[in-house]
This record gives sequence, structure tokens and C-alpha cells, in this order.
Amino acid sequence: MDIIQPVRGTSDLLPADKAKHNHVIDCAKQGAAQFGYAEMATPIFEFTEVFSRPLGASSDVVAKETYSFEDRGGTGLTLRPEGTAAAMRAIISNGLTQSLPQRWFYAGPMFRYERPQKGRMRQFHQIGCELIGPASPLGDAEIIACGVHILKSLGVLDQTVLHLNTLGDSDSRQAYRTALIAYLEAYRNDLSEDSQRRLDTNPLRILDSKSASDRNILQDAPQLHRYLTPAAQAHFDAVKEALQAASITWVDDPFLVRGLDYYSHTAFEFITDQLGAQGTVLGGGRYDGLAQSLGGPLLPAVGFAAGIERLALLGEEQAQPVPDLVLLAAEQSAEADLFALGCQLRADGYHVVSILSGNMGKKMKAANRLGARFALIAGADELGRNCVSLRNMQDGTQTEVEISVIGNWLAQQG
Repeated sequence: MDIIQPVRGTSDLLPADKAKHNHVIDCAKQGAAQFGYAEMATPIFEFTEVFSRPLGASSDVVAKETYSFEDRGGTGLTLRPEGTAAAMRAIISNGLTQSLPQRWFYAGPMFRYERPQKGRMRQFHQIGCELIGPASPLGDAEIIACGVHILKSLGVLDQTVLHLNTLGDSDSRQAYRTALIAYLEAYRNDLSEDSQRRLDTNPLRILDSKSASDRNILQDAPQLHRYLTPAAQAHFDAVKEALQAASITWVDDPFLVRGLDYYSHTAFEFITDQLGAQGTVLGGGRYDGLAQSLGGPLLPAVGFAAGIERLALLGEEQAQPVPDLVLLAAEQSAEADLFALGCQLRADGYHVVSILSGNMGKKMKAANRLGARFALIAGADELGRNCVSLRNMQDGTQTEVEISVIGNWLAQQG
């Protein structure tokens, strides 16, 4: 019989990998909390329209990448491909549109039917922060600064470069869209197949193309900053002024865009050259039009998301937790009492691992592999005298200690 493997595009998070993920999540959650972002969570699946409405049925995500299905009642559901739309749905459906601002942090799995690659699987994991309510450019600067803080706490900020652009307001984008289409129409037959399709449906996404021929054509394309309204220019100037005041550096990237209509003003990505083609490790922007696409009121909002897998690849190895004690029963008759002692020690706050099988030699080898500093060894005779032997696993010295003073003895060892 064939061995059952994980589904393509998924992977098991064994303890070493899970430790890396937990480190990313813990650092991000702590960093976000310092900015006032409270942790929340949305369901892993939503009504399909939560994503199809704002993303559009013709978008690549909805058309090709979502895991969508009907439940037994015939209701269309989708495993969440990203966290922002679900967070905004939660604002609206929980009646929070009058209780703004809301600062939210989340972490969890997302699902997209993409070609599996380094740092991006079909089930992948993200952290995200959403600031919902403020229209001020300082909100854009705050969310970027929060991203900087998190990347710095993970020790990976110096491996990334912040790319920054503005999408302007709706008038800016409409004027630019008209100019871009007029320019690209002359090259329609030379564009990649995806870009030819996007020219009719979502021309701004062509700026994001990785095709070499598309990149060559775009070298002389009109740039969005020339079409900004005075208000849009003032917003972007204020964002950059705040970042500069906080000593946050960036590079201007006129090709950094978001193709969906609900995005506006600031767009940003932290990009690394350490992970091959998939270089964006954290990205976001302002999405003032999202709430309306979900049936809510106009709600200014800005946020970011970051791939946990990519951040874990950039970060340092995380050591497995080392137990304070390992417990070894010297004989079978002592096992039950030693088991009870282990439970009491854990209740007292100690990290205790019991070695459950094997002769004493094998038990000692298992204890060494766990890296514990001390082994607690006891037989029926020691336990009958309310004593145990504590063995220093580094130098091999062994001391008999009364059970009632184990904590004091361990504290004295430093």
C-alpha cells in the first residue's frame, strides 16, 4: 500500500518549523501591541462574495486561485485567500463602523491554488495589521512604521528594502489609467498573454508584470506621479515627511501598484534579495474603498500582511525548549509515584519531561538528547524516604535531595 503524503502545496509543521513560525507570530504580536493593535481572528472560510465582490470575478485570485466550494446546503464558501477582506467584513457585520478607529492584528493560514514555491505554498500563513478609521496620511506612516518595528524585532529588517509608491485618489488613477492604456495599445501584440488580457480588464496590473518583454515596454510608459491631483500629492508628501522624521528609509518605486479599485494612495513593500523571485516579505497599502464593496459605508483603512514562511526563512534558527528536568524511574515499581511527582513539579512551574521506556542506559541517552541540565532519578527506596537523586548532565555529579526542597536546590544551582 502506498504511503499517504501531504496534499501538494501543503506541508507539516514539525516541531523545529513550528518553533520558527511561533517565533515570528510572537514577535509580530508583541510588536503590533506596542502600536496598540489588538489580536483578533476571522473564520478560515467565508461566504464566497466576501472575496469575489472586492476582488472581482475576473481577478486572478477569484478566477484561478481560490478554494471555493458549496456546502451541503448549497451555500458558496471560500477558504480565505487573504485576511484584509475578512477583517473588513468583521468590522461591518459586528456593527463596529461607529466605533473607530480599530487597530487589529491577526495571524493564521490562508489558501491559494498557486504553483508551490520557496516560501509560498497553497496553504500558507500570514500575519497582518489593519488600521481602520483614520484617513490621515499619518495612518499610512504608522502602519509602515509598525512593519519596520516587527521586521527589526525579528532581526530581518537589514535584509529588506522598503519600496514606496502612491496610487493617488480615484481622479488620479482614472487619468493615469487612460494614459497608460493609450500608451500600451501600441504594443498590444508584443505584450505577454497575461498583460494582453489585463489591458482590457485591469491595466495597472501590467506594471507588476515579471515578463522581460513587458518590462522593456514599460520603461517608457507614463508614470502615475505625473497624474496626481494636488490633494493626492499632498497626502503622499505628508506620508514621506513622517517617515523621514522617524528615520525610516525607502526607495521610490513607480512600478509598485495595486490593481483593484478599492486601493488608493500609499502602496508599499519590504523586498529582499535573499529568497529568489518571491522577494516581498511584507506589503500593504491604503484601501479606502473596500468597505463599500462589501456593502458598508466609506471607511478609510490601511494595512499590511506578511508571509510567515518567508519571514521564518530569513530569520535565525529557533532553539527547541529545553526542559528543566528529565525524570527517570530506576525501576518499574517507582513509575507511578515518579509520575505523580512529575505532575506536581509541572504544577510548580517546572518544564519536566518523563523518559517512559528503555533500560537505564537508553533512558540516559534520551535525556542527553533533550539537553536538560538535570536528570531526576528515583527508585522505590529513594521515594520511600521522600528523596530523589539529581544528576548534573554536564559533569555527571549526582546528589540526593529531599523532595520537599527540590525547588530550593535547583535555584541554588543558578
